[in-house]
Amino acid sequence: MMKFVPVALVAALSLLGCAHAPQTAAPPATAPQVAAPAEASAGPAADDNLNAVAWSQKASEHDYIFLQTYRDAQEKLLKAKKDPTWDALPADDRAAHPSLKGLKPAVILDIDETVLDNSPYQARLVHSGGEFNEADWAAWCREAIARPMPGAVAFTNFAADHGIAVIYISNRAKDLDEATLANLRAAGFPVAGKDSFLGLGTFVEGCEQVGSEKGCRRQRVAKDYRVLMQFGDQIADFANVPGNTAQGREKAMAPYTAWIGERWFVLPNPTYGAWESALFDNDYTLPRAERRQKKIESLRSK
Repeated sequence: MMKFVPVALVAALSLLGCAHAPQTAAPPATAPQVAAPAEASAGPAADDNLNAVAWSQKASEHDYIFLQTYRDAQEKLLKAKKDPTWDALPADDRAAHPSLKGLKPAVILDIDETVLDNSPYQARLVHSGGEFNEADWAAWCREAIARPMPGAVAFTNFAADHGIAVIYISNRAKDLDEATLANLRAAGFPVAGKDSFLGLGTFVEGCEQVGSEKGCRRQRVAKDYRVLMQFGDQIADFANVPGNTAQGREKAMAPYTAWIGERWFVLPNPTYGAWESALFDNDYTLPRAERRQKKIESLRSK
């Protein structure tokens, strides 16, 4: 489930009317008189999400980053499988089931903006001038037409073909489970077994889920699997974040930075995420203009 309002890297400016330099002398009386041009239309309103969506859909660099990430992971996957001590779960998620002996190998992947591309939904928001809302998001998910991210289908099928369970952990609402599974299958992703998809409503005995944290579901995976790799576009896809501030996000990642590109594979998402809401103290009650101003104030110019 998407929780955050989209944001772009640079907002598009409204079009301004064209100004003309003043005449230094009156034109000759015989010169044809040209009517002053009508004032240009104001054009579309500025939208913080425009550049982000355009980059996600049109920049070749976007696709190459995903291809590069999944290809790199695929090259390392079988080596990780052969190492019986290799595990990609953080310590607090592994604590309840510390022994790796006899566990089946698996990879964990987020869904939105990690294996499925929801940029058309974001594009609809740009066209309408609106912001994220649950009803429109659910309607998009039920269309089940999101395309796979470059490289994701090849990687997941490679894993499945080599006896590695492919597990998707998603924060989409429970009533979107069937549509999500249909979309994954239609896009060519392997989906097999009861633990292959752990959505937001997944119950984990003895673990109380806080909000949309994925820690309890990772602990459920830890019971039966040795996790070789994790993939996501948010820090919370890899570890629990103690507080969504710059300090909290850094603290969550600090013990595991050596794992990035080895066990954890972080993918780009410029349109939304906890990184954005941290810039305005996670306060979505603020008017849109105030949130935007706080984001501007957070920028560094040196």
